[in-house]
Amino acid sequence: MRRTVASRAIGRGLAKVEPTSANTMIAFAAKAGSTASDGDSKNSPFATALVERLPTPGLDLRKAFGFVRDDVLKITSYRQEPYVYGSLGGEDVALVPAKPAVTGPQANPQDAVRRDYELALQLGSREVWTAFLAQYPEGFYASLAKGQLSRVAAEEARAVAAEKAREAEDEKARLAADRAKKAERDKAAAAAKSAEDARLAAEKAKQIEEARAAAAEQRRKEAEAAAAKALAEKQAAEKIVADRIANEKAAAELAAKQAAERKAAETKAKEEGEQKIAAIAPASTQPSLSPPETAKLVQLELRRVGCLTGASDGEWNAQSQRSLTLFNKHAGTTFEPKLASLDALDAIKSKQGRVCPLICDRGYKASGDTCAKITCRSGYRVNDDNECEKLQEKKPVATRDDQKPRDAERKQIEQMPSKPQASGQIICGQTGCRPVQKGCRLERASAAAGSGSVGSTYAANGMGGLVEICR
Repeated sequence: MRRTVASRAIGRGLAKVEPTSANTMIAFAAKAGSTASDGDSKNSPFATALVERLPTPGLDLRKAFGFVRDDVLKITSYRQEPYVYGSLGGEDVALVPAKPAVTGPQANPQDAVRRDYELALQLGSREVWTAFLAQYPEGFYASLAKGQLSRVAAEEARAVAAEKAREAEDEKARLAADRAKKAERDKAAAAAKSAEDARLAAEKAKQIEEARAAAAEQRRKEAEAAAAKALAEKQAAEKIVADRIANEKAAAELAAKQAAERKAAETKAKEEGEQKIAAIAPASTQPSLSPPETAKLVQLELRRVGCLTGASDGEWNAQSQRSLTLFNKHAGTTFEPKLASLDALDAIKSKQGRVCPLICDRGYKASGDTCAKITCRSGYRVNDDNECEKLQEKKPVATRDDQKPRDAERKQIEQMPSKPQASGQIICGQTGCRPVQKGCRLERASAAAGSGSVGSTYAANGMGGLVEICR
């Protein structure tokens, strides 16, 4: 059996009632002179809307009854319109207090990129890395993704080379089994060797890419660890500042309370005519940040925006002053570099990202937020412009120091006695003995006479008939 729509009033309906006291609100299910519908469900449209809207935490009564009006109008097809009479103050009046807002650490804009990179790293396919680079074309994680994509390409090249090597080996075996000609076997062997060399080269290239990818992954982990450490230091510093502000606020409230009590006591003594002086302890001076604490906070913020690379130890040294000067240059500010001030701290905190550019030493290049070492191939070196240039071979140049030993050796040879030019034989005659001349020899007189020839010179001696023969 279906329930029919009924009404609770007869005739003109409800009458208008105005509240007689301040800060009073009266809500009616329908405006004056009209009736309220019971509806088809367990509760009436007005009660259903009240149950849904009033328990909302922190919702003001006026706005809640406004939502109730909209719901009832919608349910009853604009036949019933609730009305509210009375007035309330400017403060919100909620039946259920609002839940306290929970504050937490600020979200890092790189968290989404890091999560996508880790997911792509688990899948590890070319399509996934291509999609990641299309989504994030620049930045530190984009460089890592490019390295992973190179590693995937090297793996695919190695697989293709391995397949070609296998096919070449199969072709070689087929030719050998079919007793192919020697030329074909040599050609197949050469193709197999070439394929094997290509496979080895692809394997080596894959190992190089894997090593680069591992190094890039290690740099990523180190960068994330450094960022987490910097965030922890920043949160610790902010907690110190928050605690100090809370202490200052408590001290201010205590001072105000003491001042109010002292003023009330003076007023009471004046009215009663008593000459009393209230002994109230003086208000304590509001504490403030010490110079080392201010310096440490400024150093932490300078490290966050990329202007300081040293430690955040609270000592405002020359390196910290140079970092603040660098921040003034790139941020367009004019803070005094010799002093770490709260104004400088607020200005640096207002910067969301990196302010100072990444500067790498000679032999290193910028890769995202870190510096990577430049590697040149054999025979090349890194020049002053951080580019690889070919080494030039040095030609030997003669110097005076090299000429001195040669001159001494030449003089020594010249001073040595000359070697005898004679043959070592000696001939003696009436005039005496002398060595046989160069190119001459001694023979018997009879043999010399029988073998004489034109152009020969004979010199006889008196020693057994020997003669000197020169030609």
